Amino acid sequence: MEAEEVRLMKGNEAIAHAAIRYGVDGYFGYPITPQSEVLETLAELKPWETTGMVVLQAESEVAAINMVYGGAATGKAVMTSSSSPGVSLKQEGISYIAASELPALIVNVMRGGPGLGTIQPSQADYFQAVKGGGHGDYHLIVLAPATVQEMTDFVALGFDLAFKYRNPAMILADGVVGQMMEKVVLPPQRPRRTEEELRAQCPWAACGKGDRKNRNVITSLELDSARMEENNHRFQATYKLIEQNEVRYQTYYADDADYLIVAFGSVARICLKAIEEAREAGIKVGMLRPITLWPFPKTQIAELAKSVRGILTVELNAGQMVEDVRLAAPTTPVYHFGRMGGIVPNPGEVLQALKEHFPELA
Repeated sequence: MEAEEVRLMKGNEAIAHAAIRYGVDGYFGYPITPQSEVLETLAELKPWETTGMVVLQAESEVAAINMVYGGAATGKAVMTSSSSPGVSLKQEGISYIAASELPALIVNVMRGGPGLGTIQPSQADYFQAVKGGGHGDYHLIVLAPATVQEMTDFVALGFDLAFKYRNPAMILADGVVGQMMEKVVLPPQRPRRTEEELRAQCPWAACGKGDRKNRNVITSLELDSARMEENNHRFQATYKLIEQNEVRYQTYYADDADYLIVAFGSVARICLKAIEEAREAGIKVGMLRPITLWPFPKTQIAELAKSVRGILTVELNAGQMVEDVRLAAPTTPVYHFGRMGGIVPNPGEVLQALKEHFPELA
């Protein structure tokens, strides 16, 4: 059996290593804190000399996402990464990619906002990621890593889901996960697909007519309103299928919980420590951590809500995911505790917030 390759690295560095090892064909990006190490690591590793992967620093975020659009249209495994203001600039291109039914991976290592905000960690892009972001009725598949290992693993998962459903996927990581260093088990190197394999796996791709009878045309534009509605019905059917099959989450101490915390990303790790301290004090608190922010684990939250006295969402924002939790559990008291501007709460603050919202615990 081949020995595991274990390394110590940042979350951003793990994204770069995982992309090369997945067999990604191209990365197109632009530097922005706190995700610049993704591009820097790729430049250092020089995968164009080993796997043939293209790594290109574009002249802007807008250019980068349109390079991804072009690469995805040919069936290639292509990706980009950025941070909050940069992803805002990419939104039109992301909408084009979704409307063209193309697979691609977008990485957003979030910082505080709005505007240029701060370079400190945040989770304030939840709305942007799960509610579409750009114009039109579309969804991204959104994965929220809580560890550097998940930053590694979600590259392959994101691409696999994107190609399975012909829909762009996003890794939505807060700046803490991007910058923290942890032990990582790296995946084995996969070869990039050959042109023959690409044609077989992506018969829709615009990669030359070859021996096909008809040309493949990739576009997000449909001037006939009836046909555009047909397209949108098809998109919605795909989203329904994703919601049925791809919800991912983890629960902790939820079986006998009187109170439930819902948190994602690095905040979930802080909340888990708070829960352990609460349990030691005799307070039965559990947690659900959404791994897919879209599709959101609303059915699972609704089921847990039946047996708890209340729910607290903990986020690095003013209260965004809390809206989806309230929709999932409309008859259960749901409160929010959050820090903004890059301040990360500690377990004691989470416990204090729990007691403030549920006075019977004080």
